[in-house]
Amino acid sequence: MAIRATHELHKRRFSRNIGVAGLLVAMIAVFFGLTVAKVSSTGPVEGFDHVVRPSLLEATE
Repeated sequence: MAIRATHELHKRRFSRNIGVAGLLVAMIAVFFGLTVAKVSSTGPVEGFDHVVRPSLLEATE
């Protein structure tokens, strides 16, 4: 059997696949950008360890 030429349906499907891949890459880029912005804008990260920390208490003076 010889390899047949691609059908018109395959061309349309390929262009949709390229569009979906582009949207996926754009979404990943947005999530990565938001993550970098959130991580770089925060101060020192303190985990929740059930201990009172002075840095979390409001100034009472």
